[in-house]
Amino acid sequence: MDIKVAIYEDNDALRETLSHLIKGSGLLTFAGAYPDCRNILENCANDRPDVIVMDIEMPGCSGIEATQIVKDHFPEINVMMLTVFEDRDKIFDALRAGATGYLLKKSSAIQIIEAITDLANGGSPMSGEIARKVLEFFTTPEFDKQNQYTLSEREMEILHHLVKGDSYKMIADHCFISIGTVRCHINSIYRKLAVNSKSEAVIKAIKERLV
Repeated sequence: MDIKVAIYEDNDALRETLSHLIKGSGLLTFAGAYPDCRNILENCANDRPDVIVMDIEMPGCSGIEATQIVKDHFPEINVMMLTVFEDRDKIFDALRAGATGYLLKKSSAIQIIEAITDLANGGSPMSGEIARKVLEFFTTPEFDKQNQYTLSEREMEILHHLVKGDSYKMIADHCFISIGTVRCHINSIYRKLAVNSKSEAVIKAIKERLV
């Protein structure tokens, strides 16, 4: 699978390093690198990336604002935040905007490459520190909350895997069902939760403490 990657990072040295990393990975295709998000819609139309690696703090439009813009116009593009910010507000603002991955800049080159590949294949990669902050938000499942959405036991199990960032294949393997069956369950989850995407389902599950 050819995975095209675009980079938005205002630090020149880091942007160049990431560009070389993508070009030399042997697994990914370099689509472009930009110091700001001023022309991001035009860039996306021309570059057609599968994944955008996005900084948060940039001049003009922030990475979170840019993520929302991209997802509104190009919902098929996956956005992974690559940032120094670990505070919960930034994490959930980014996820709410449509980001489906969140890595810290101290991540290793291998971790970044693996995260991009995972993201392109349906996963939701997060740095360990970020995943812990998300998990801290969790409490014991509330039966009444689950019941109000009439989620089945299997749907709750799959929703839990989505929140963990598991790909469709990982869910299928764990639950001993086909990827097609996973997709059917996920479509049912979206319908019952009144959401339109994985990121919206994850945010709702976390905010309403369904898992």
